[in-house]
Amino acid sequence: MNTAAQAHSASDRYPQVASPIHTILVLAALGGWAIWHKSFAQLNLTANPNRVRFYVVTIFFEWLLFVVVVVGVLRRGASVLIVLGDHWHSARQVLRDIGIAACFWIVAWVLLWIFGWLLRIAALGRNVSMLPHRGVELTLWITLSVSAGICEETIFRGYLQRQFMALTKSAPAGILLAAATFGAAHAYQGFRMTILIALYGAMFGILAYWRASVRPGMIAHAWQDSFNGVLATVMR
Repeated sequence: MNTAAQAHSASDRYPQVASPIHTILVLAALGGWAIWHKSFAQLNLTANPNRVRFYVVTIFFEWLLFVVVVVGVLRRGASVLIVLGDHWHSARQVLRDIGIAACFWIVAWVLLWIFGWLLRIAALGRNVSMLPHRGVELTLWITLSVSAGICEETIFRGYLQRQFMALTKSAPAGILLAAATFGAAHAYQGFRMTILIALYGAMFGILAYWRASVRPGMIAHAWQDSFNGVLATVMR
């Protein structure tokens, strides 16, 4: 009876936000995207870079998968807020999450520098061929960065992390599995970058779990990616 009660308590604590079949489909889509994206990135970012096409296609896929995740949650009968976190109810709450995002960004930047040094890569975003060169590219890069902040935090931390927690009945396991999936989805950037991005994803996972919201992560994620592009453009 105690075992049954504990299992029921774990299920209540880590409820599924969508059906297992839906999660398998999302993982399959991410796997297919990672495999195809590697050749797509090589084609568009090497000898004669077409960054505009690369950005546009990536933005489209990010939002397409975001819609798929939201539909899966709604079909389960759950609220989208379960993957996003509660609404902001005041300007103070907005400013609080912006402040948390800023502090997180500083801490994450330091840790990424350390991990990057250990892995012998300089920092997240080391793949300079991805970074924008001109005004139109920079505009699309910032659009892509904001899209990544919203969509990827919803998909990986809001949705998959909760699903993995429900599967394993463990928050640490859910965070690690979601982080590993996040890294694998960026495998086109190379093995070492995949490891670094997975560590980055684990940081976001801890933040989302602590705050019970992906909003601070969205802000930090969008800012970090945008900052990389703006810095690269200014340096040129």
